[in-house]
Formats: sequence, structure tokens, C-alpha cells
Amino acid sequence: MNTSETPADLVAAEDVLLFVNAAITATGQREFRSDAVGQQLSLDFLHAYVRVNYRRVYASSLALDINDHNAARIVLGLLETAGEASAEERRTEGRLIAARLALLPPQRVYRLFGEVRRAGINNRRTRAIMRDWLAARPDLGHDAVKYRGGVKTAARHIHLRCPEGAEPLAEVGAFLFRPGRLPRYEHRLLDAWRRAHYEQGAVAELPFTVAEGFAARHGMKREVFLKRAAPRMTRLERLRTHSVTQRPETDLTVMPLTRLALYVLSLPFEQRAARRTELTGALRTAARRAAGGHAGSWGRVHAVLDDSFSSSGSGQKRRRPLAVALAGHHLLEVLAAPGAYRGLWTSGRGDALLVRPWGPTPLGMRVLDALEPGPGGAAPDRLVIVSDGWDNAPAGLAGEVLRVWRKRLDPGRRTAVVHVNPVYDADGFDVRRLAAGVPTAGIRDAEDLPALVEIARFAEGRTGAAELHAYLDRRVALFLGEKETVS
Repeated sequence: MNTSETPADLVAAEDVLLFVNAAITATGQREFRSDAVGQQLSLDFLHAYVRVNYRRVYASSLALDINDHNAARIVLGLLETAGEASAEERRTEGRLIAARLALLPPQRVYRLFGEVRRAGINNRRTRAIMRDWLAARPDLGHDAVKYRGGVKTAARHIHLRCPEGAEPLAEVGAFLFRPGRLPRYEHRLLDAWRRAHYEQGAVAELPFTVAEGFAARHGMKREVFLKRAAPRMTRLERLRTHSVTQRPETDLTVMPLTRLALYVLSLPFEQRAARRTELTGALRTAARRAAGGHAGSWGRVHAVLDDSFSSSGSGQKRRRPLAVALAGHHLLEVLAAPGAYRGLWTSGRGDALLVRPWGPTPLGMRVLDALEPGPGGAAPDRLVIVSDGWDNAPAGLAGEVLRVWRKRLDPGRRTAVVHVNPVYDADGFDVRRLAAGVPTAGIRDAEDLPALVEIARFAEGRTGAAELHAYLDRRVALFLGEKETVS
């Protein structure tokens, strides 16, 4: 740590890490131990506090692996308080906002535009950002059908010019604001929407979420409708709509790792066992893709993985903590050197594919097991703990084990210890930590684990605010595609 840094610098670094952890894990939804209202109030405070006191960091967070919910909130906060920023800050913020909007799902962006309109944010910069995003959409006609309310709200807010005539934008304008005026549309989806009001055959031509409403209106049988709509369904729509007795007609190996883990955990044990080769192969393929160039570079890795009852999550985030642990298990196996990985579940189970949320959280006992030397008598190079941090069997043992290990047995830090936590603790305004000396980072998707380990080192107390801000500057430069290295 830089000895020239003041206590205020250290507090600032802690505040930044606190916010980053929240922006990665919290979504304002109910968790196992806190309700949605508490989550939302906690996030409201953190966003306001960091935006007012560390505006540069608040904007820079858009370049990190934060979740979409908080990315949208940051964009709204920056646009709403543009008068508090300098001209240079507004230019940088505008670039960050544009780059982040390009990554967000369109439905979330349209929802954000609705919030912008309700908040009365209608300055020239905001309208330019919205106009540029709409102009970059690959097919605005498709959006007009699938997200009609969102497109209509955005077009009204920025006063989008929709001239008369046969131009694509003119047809979208007629579809949104003058329905029924044109006898037919040149755009295939716009005309399919028109015909779907009275023609069953046109229903299958529409995006699935729109077609569902028309299918119900026409009284179509669900099985018949799903069969006709299958070619236009996304991978996630196929997974959501397939029967538990049928396999989805989609390639599981191309799914993101954490999303795939959620799907696996949604299957009954019998299906998981019967499809063991397929599911395990898909998880390993997704893990290799997520590891990329980091594969095999972490040396000997031992992991403690939380499958206690609290990993069941909540009704809004069902099995999410357990899915992160399952995905993390397969990713860590790839990150470790060949044959140098050992994963320990808190329940004591040895079959990762059949894990389920069950029992207490004996993290301390599993940490003791994980710190045992592996083959050849060598301690692990890395110990990774994936847990919500509620060590309760017995309470506090994990923190004490790690404290003694670091102070007495490994003062030279030969074993790097990191705790990644998928659950935001609303009362503590952070993710729950195991011990003061253990670096902890929030995590939402296991794919982000390599990047989060880098962030977690700032929480260990050996690096300070200067290093943290330099890291944020590098991430911003990379995010914006700048070639120069920011020091």
C-alpha cells in the first residue's frame, strides 16, 4: 500500500469497493434473508452517496462487470444530474453511457427511456444519446412490434421525425402513431402484426412474446402454437417453454455458463442423472469458453462451494447462489492446472451435477479441509470460496480459521485466498465478508470470476486508492476502445 495515502484516501477506496460489490450483486429483488424493499432502499442510498461524492468513479463503474439493473440506474442518475458535472465529465459520461447502452438488452433500454421521460429529463444531450441508440438498432420495425410501448415512448420524447411515405421510418411512424391508416406494410413484421388480428397463419411470423397474445386471442392450442413458433424462438424461450419431460431443441453448449447452470438445477434429479454426459459436457464446454486465455494458469486451486439451504435464493432469484457455485466449480476446474483442482461442497456431496440447497453452512470445516495439502504435500496456490458468507455451523469458524492460517501458518501469503459472494447484504450495504483480512468481491455470473479476483485484491488492504483509480482508468480505456494505456 502507498504509505503517502491519507486516511481519507483509504476510506474513499473502501467506499468504491463497497459500491462495486453492490452494483455487481444487487438487483433490488428479494434475497433469502432480506426483502425487496430493504434491497431497494439500500441501493438507493449507495447510488446517491457514490454519485454525489465520487462522480467520476460512479460513471467509471459502467465499464465494469456490473449487472444490467445497476447499469441502467447509473445511466439514469448521470443524465438526471448532468448539471453537477463539468463539461469534460459530461463528454466522458456520454461516451460511457453510449457504450453501455449498446450492451444492454433492448427491453431494458426501452424501460430506461421510459424512466427518463417520467423524470422529465429532456436536454439536448439526452435526446442525442437516445436518438443515436435508436439509429443503431438493426431493425426498428422489429422493435416496434416487440417493444411497441417502449419505441413509442422514446420516439415521442426525442421528437423522432417519421415522414409520410414508404420509407422504413415512415412505416414505423404510421404503425406507432397512425394504426390502421395503411392498408398494408412493406416491412414483413409490421404487416404480419396487421394480419395476425384476423389470420392465424400470421401469428407464427411474429416474435414469440407478441405471438403468445395473438395465439390466446385466436384460441390456439398451446402445443400447436409452440410447434409453429419454435423456429422464431430464442434459446432462452425454448428452455422456458419446453416440458420437463422433453428436451429443448437448442444447443446447450453455446449457452452462457451461469445461465446453463440455472437450467441444469431446474431439472429433476432423474433427468440430471439420465443426461449426465450431455449436461456435464455442456457445462465443461461453457467453462472452457469462459476461461479463455486464463485456462490452466491458476496452478493448484481448491474451492469451497456453498450448497446450504440459503443457496436456494428467493422466489425472484430462484437457486441463483447455487447456480453461481455450480458454474464456478466447473470454471475453476478449467482455470486450475490439469489435475490440480479440488472442489468441496459444504454439504459434503461429491457429485456436483446432483447438488441441491440443503442444510446449514459449515464453511469453517470445509475451509480446514481445503487448506490441507494436496498430492505431493503442497498447499494450494489459490483458495476460492463461493458463498453468501453466513458461516453458521459453528458460527464464525471460517473467519477464525483463515485468520490463524494467515497469521501463523502462511504469513508469506503463499496461498492466495479470495471469497466471492453472490448475495448482497442490504443491512450492511455490501456483500457479507468472512474475515477482515480475506478479500471479498460480489459476483453475479461465474464467468466474471477472473476479473473479480483482480478487483478483490484491492479489498485486501495491500493496495490503495491510487492503484484502484488506475485500475478503473484502464478498464474505462479498454471499454471505450482506446488504444493508449491509461496510467
